[in-house]
Amino acid sequence: MLLKHGGDVNAADGRLQTALHWAAVQGSVAVADVLMQNGARVEAADGNGYRTDKVCACNVQLMNSQLVYYVNAHGSLAQAVHVAAQYGQTAFLNHIVAKYRADFEAPDNEGRSPLHWAAYKGFADTIRLLLFRDACQGRQDKEGCTPLHWAAIGGNLEACTVLVHAGTKQELMVKDNAGFTPIQLASDKGHRHVALFLSKVQRAQTYCWGDKFLSGKKADIGYAPILLAIIILHTVLFLNSVLAAPNLPKVTAVVGLWAWTAISIAIGSLVMFYRCSSRDPGYIKRPVDSGSNINTEDPLLNIDLNSSSVWVGNWSQLCPTCKIIRPVRSRHCPTCKRCVEQFDHHCPWISNCVGKRNKRDFFIFICMGTLTSFLGAAVAVQRIWTAVPALPAEGSWIHQVIVQYPAIVTFLVGDVVILIAATTLTTVQAYQIARNITTNESANAIRYGYLRGPDGRFRNPYNHGCRKNCTDFLIQGYTDDNEIAWPPLQHVTS
Repeated sequence: MLLKHGGDVNAADGRLQTALHWAAVQGSVAVADVLMQNGARVEAADGNGYRTDKVCACNVQLMNSQLVYYVNAHGSLAQAVHVAAQYGQTAFLNHIVAKYRADFEAPDNEGRSPLHWAAYKGFADTIRLLLFRDACQGRQDKEGCTPLHWAAIGGNLEACTVLVHAGTKQELMVKDNAGFTPIQLASDKGHRHVALFLSKVQRAQTYCWGDKFLSGKKADIGYAPILLAIIILHTVLFLNSVLAAPNLPKVTAVVGLWAWTAISIAIGSLVMFYRCSSRDPGYIKRPVDSGSNINTEDPLLNIDLNSSSVWVGNWSQLCPTCKIIRPVRSRHCPTCKRCVEQFDHHCPWISNCVGKRNKRDFFIFICMGTLTSFLGAAVAVQRIWTAVPALPAEGSWIHQVIVQYPAIVTFLVGDVVILIAATTLTTVQAYQIARNITTNESANAIRYGYLRGPDGRFRNPYNHGCRKNCTDFLIQGYTDDNEIAWPPLQHVTS
């Protein structure tokens, strides 16, 4: 209507942006066509130097239009990469980088790369793609800011999380030209949640037992030696203070049977402890693990981003550290520095992740721990109870027990603590197994699109019913979810 009444098709606003700029940003092909037919200039640049052909190219819906043809025929794709990063158009950015070899490291006039802009705007998927493509994470712009600085300034927690997990601890200490670190910038801007997260990561990396313990699963000993010592010492204490104590009545046959059953289960738990701590939890192959002969038939090793999962928009499946396209339910463990299939959680008490290949061993281990603690407590209480008639009449019962049998009381207190912890963990794990959901998914359900239905509410597409879930887990050791259709996060046409 405005054009029919003499409106200027190339009229610009205060930032020199024309109607065609906004049509491109919004992805309105019909409006763009009308403007083009009425003489809109494709090469028009706004106040930031971004031409309409570059902005148009950043909307996936225009990828097959005459505007993108113009981009391919004229000008540099570097501007298109920058605008794609600023608008979070991950699919298009991937398209021009993979197909046209666009430079994704080219800085703008302020020395900022596309990764700087994606970090500032908080587009975590775009950050993953750029890091997957080996974009430089430590580059500083003219103000001395790294991408992590800009993510902290923008208060983007997810962007900071991706950058921190893919980077090194030195990047947390980098100062800009004004002398501020990312933590200080986040705090100054009022982003307390980001500042707390970065501070926590910095403390965890600073007060470790040493840098050599951070190089991988084998080096990160965690609390496994402590737990092993607790199990052994607790078993020895049970033998000496509960069964073989000279000042307690003689052990009956029934009590002895339960006591040695508990000891046998404790020994068996040591075997399961070794299995779940040393076994591969489900590490996903990386290109570096296969040497130079990469198996192109394995979709996890196909790093040219031709995977259908990526092209339909599941960008969270990109791991910028392992350089793989991982299955939906997997996750990168920052402690083990590997992607784990059906990742449940990283357990410092076994110094290993709990995943698809060792979750059954882990569940059996905690079940055995629960049963051992229960039997040990029952035997200890029975031994004390039978000793009551032999106690003096004066003084309280509890006081006399503590004075006469300090060793068995010490065992009982420790055993109750272990029993409560093991029972709680076993109950939670059993509930999750029955629902076929992992600890990671339960804690981060709001972040994962595949756990939301069309109405936006929580929906677990892997829950096949309690019976099938439990049967599959007990027989196979894991639940098979390969045939589940995951809804794409966005639709991309190429």
